[in-house]
Amino acid sequence: MSPLEKPALDPYPLSPYVAWAGDRNRDAILEVFKQRLPNSEGQILELASGSGMHINYFASHFQHLSFQPSDMNEEVFENIRQLTQQTQAQNVQPAVKLDLTQPQTWSVLAGKKFDAIFCINIFQVAPISVADGMMNCTVNYLSAHGSLFIYGPFKVDGKYTTPSNEEFDRTLLSYKVPEWGLKDIADITNAAQKYELKLKEIIDMPANNFTLVYSLG
Repeated sequence: MSPLEKPALDPYPLSPYVAWAGDRNRDAILEVFKQRLPNSEGQILELASGSGMHINYFASHFQHLSFQPSDMNEEVFENIRQLTQQTQAQNVQPAVKLDLTQPQTWSVLAGKKFDAIFCINIFQVAPISVADGMMNCTVNYLSAHGSLFIYGPFKVDGKYTTPSNEEFDRTLLSYKVPEWGLKDIADITNAAQKYELKLKEIIDMPANNFTLVYSLG
């Protein structure tokens, strides 16, 4: 398969499809972070790190920041560790088990506050109920001046923003997996408002994606 050829849809974190999508979107997300992550020392948390491709890539560009990967699936931890070893990153911490639907797992973050929290390409294959846990976790562990970044494809006010996103949603729904499908920015924001998190920015991204930026202030 050519490096540019799109693999078959497969949301498993270590799949060729996820690797392809990560390679395609990482530089655009990096540009957002270059403008918005702290310029001085700080702590960054990734939710649902999956293979670890994003957190290890970003860490190399922000040597002054410490990056904490997390995931509900401990099977991916070895892959994250191997990537960290390959990149020789000194600012990526060992991954921790964190399930957004199980608040008792959040105790691994006890005593910590993060200057930014981010999550990439989760909601098209996760139930919207995960948003409640994400916002609850964020409000407990985000610093007062920090931001939550959520990247992915979304509907806006119940509508598709492009024909390609509508086609992507149809493809997701065709798999008949209940939680698969594009979610609406309004539904994620409603969950945020329950925890007094405010939607500060909606950033248009390449390939018909968005970065949503939430904060406490």
